[in-house]
Amino acid sequence: MSDYQLGLEYAKTQDQSDDLSAYRNQFHIPKDTNGNDLIYFTGNSLGLQPKSTMSYVEEELKAWAELGVEGHTEGKHPWLHYHEFLTENMANIVGAKPIEVIVMNTLTANLHFMMVSFYKPTKTKYKIVIEADAFPSDKFAVESQLRHHGFDEKDGIILWKPRKGNELARYEDLEAIFDLYGDEIALTLIGGVNYYTGQYFDLKRITSLAHFHDSMVGFDCAHGAGNVKLNLHDSGADFAVWCTYKYLNSGPGSLAGCFVHERHANDRELNRFTGWWSHNKKTRFNMRDEFDQLPGAEGWQLSNPPILSMAAIRASLDMFAEVGMDKLVEKSKKLTGYFEFLIEQLNNPNIKIITPKDPSERGCQLSIQVLNADKKLHHKLTESGVVSDWREPDVIRCAPVPLYNSYLDVYTMVEKLKEILND
Repeated sequence: MSDYQLGLEYAKTQDQSDDLSAYRNQFHIPKDTNGNDLIYFTGNSLGLQPKSTMSYVEEELKAWAELGVEGHTEGKHPWLHYHEFLTENMANIVGAKPIEVIVMNTLTANLHFMMVSFYKPTKTKYKIVIEADAFPSDKFAVESQLRHHGFDEKDGIILWKPRKGNELARYEDLEAIFDLYGDEIALTLIGGVNYYTGQYFDLKRITSLAHFHDSMVGFDCAHGAGNVKLNLHDSGADFAVWCTYKYLNSGPGSLAGCFVHERHANDRELNRFTGWWSHNKKTRFNMRDEFDQLPGAEGWQLSNPPILSMAAIRASLDMFAEVGMDKLVEKSKKLTGYFEFLIEQLNNPNIKIITPKDPSERGCQLSIQVLNADKKLHHKLTESGVVSDWREPDVIRCAPVPLYNSYLDVYTMVEKLKEILND
């Protein structure tokens, strides 16, 4: 869309014609001390709470109070099968088959469990490729896996770096890495959407390249799930992990998601850590049977899941199922494009958007670099009623989430930023 316009009336008109505008009313919007809605642009850190979440959680608290242990098999949503109530909706969000998806554990824990299975180093093929500015938890996890296998983490990690003077990684440079080190690379682990720049990588292209060089491939989709169409099955990736508390609005520290491609669904030879929740459901409670592994992503479960956390996830996933990723991404591209248009209309030489301009290479996040600024700028923005995220040395990350952010939010935020810069 290239016919964006300046002015308050245009923003209001866009909100009035927005098919998803009503969903904003289904979320709790944080307010300032005077009771006015804050402009909340940090759904890429913690998504807002759906108003339905409380009733979903209370339903399980009531079942616990009234049924006790029988809640595992009785009640409206028996706990024994509760994770199954999430699978289909989650699979639709990340573009996978239900057999490929499971909600379990937390993000970095899942990353480690996946590397137990898919990082299989040898003396000569042991290196791991990650993007240079990967989220720190990914880097720390990879370093510890290398140490665990007896390798030097400084020697074992290959960084896919942007070129000097650029913020975005280029596929030609990744291809050059594989041309040089392909025989030594055992695992390629990339953030599906980079947390800092907002760059959405071509998962299928990366997977094809790495698989050609006999490298396993995994993606950390923390900033992609619920934000972009990941198409995980079609990407061919061996595995992926993501959290649910950002764009999936499940609450702080909530459970994470995990994808394992269906070609691994029945591979019982894959090394893995196991627990009783990955055992055959029909005989799980026989207790003394030998381990009988479940097929698919369910076969990586360990423990019976925390139901209250899953109830909050179910509340959000039901809303996603109602909206659908097609409509969500359509609005996201329009809203983020409008945001980009307004920032560019400031014509400020100190401001630069480092997120890709191509809408197919980003989600809703724009990373705005403000040269010669420090965190005082961010503090002023916060004091003006805009909740955004500052990343050193000079970047403000803003995510206008299509489920609950409006064109008016975007317009007002840019007006406030303009006032601060002029001051």
